[in-house]
Amino acid sequence: MLLVMNKNATTEQIDAIISKIKEQGYTPRPIPGGERVSIGILNNRGPVDGSLFLGMPGVKDAIPVTRPYKLVGREFQHESTLIHVGDATIGDGSMTIIAGPCAVESEEQALTIAKHVQKAGARLFRGGAFKPRTSPYSFQGLGVEGLKILDRVREITGLPIVTEVLDMENFHLVEEYADIIQIGTRNMQNFSLLRKAGASKKPILLKRGLAATVEEWLMAAEYILAEGNSQVILCERGVRTFVNHSRNTLDLSAVPVVRHESHLPIIIDPSHAAGRRDQVIPLSRAAVAVGAHGLMVEVHHEPENALSDGAQSLYPEQFEKMCRQIRMIYNDLQNNGDLN
Repeated sequence: MLLVMNKNATTEQIDAIISKIKEQGYTPRPIPGGERVSIGILNNRGPVDGSLFLGMPGVKDAIPVTRPYKLVGREFQHESTLIHVGDATIGDGSMTIIAGPCAVESEEQALTIAKHVQKAGARLFRGGAFKPRTSPYSFQGLGVEGLKILDRVREITGLPIVTEVLDMENFHLVEEYADIIQIGTRNMQNFSLLRKAGASKKPILLKRGLAATVEEWLMAAEYILAEGNSQVILCERGVRTFVNHSRNTLDLSAVPVVRHESHLPIIIDPSHAAGRRDQVIPLSRAAVAVGAHGLMVEVHHEPENALSDGAQSLYPEQFEKMCRQIRMIYNDLQNNGDLN
């Protein structure tokens, strides 16, 4: 349930509502708004009797929440969440581009790619220091050395860093170096890791699981918000289907669904969806057209020698072409009033 307070509700009235909610055995979650405060009621096992609160001073309305996800839903918070990282704002209607190699291989490699993507229009740099690989014999990342290289990239270019955390053991280490902490598709329902991310002060980029429904994905985000971290970016990266013409099937329909259901921003990772370089640019164009808040694209200056996912990485000149094309689509939509 969501309790909507009057515009002129006093601090004392709000505190009284919070105390009443706790007396009933529930958890109150104040949600400041532009004109008024709302208070969400969490941890109720069944319907909440709104009449318990409607007669109290300062309460305007009691609205039942019909979705299983509460904190991530627009029923709880209508205003879109904005994620501010560096000079980029994700979720404000602009198109934020995150780019870089799948894995950090050396300082020279990372800096070379970072300078290319920054010049073309990327606002954040992605790179894996710890890599979850299907085969235990594949390159697993440079670990701490990779994080230090990412730190050097940020120092030289000014680009904020997005990198993945794999487990609880290395969470604090990744948190120390990252500007945005990525939780990958294989960990989408690692609930201990989600709770740990909820206690972090850093924004979290949560990728959709390989076979997760949109509702399961949003419920995973709910774990993070329930622990206190409201800075979550959702990332659609394709789901597993029966096709073999691409690595995964990019679910573009998830974008308008998520934007309707949740206030959290949603971006697209066309690289992992495609698994093939020739599909990345078309899928990027489609992502912009359908209303995604951003893209996360893999780029490598020597993909034929890449230690991870070279086949889906764009050459720098291809990335420049992609940026030009998506700007044209974005500007056209903006000029016609089709972005909201």
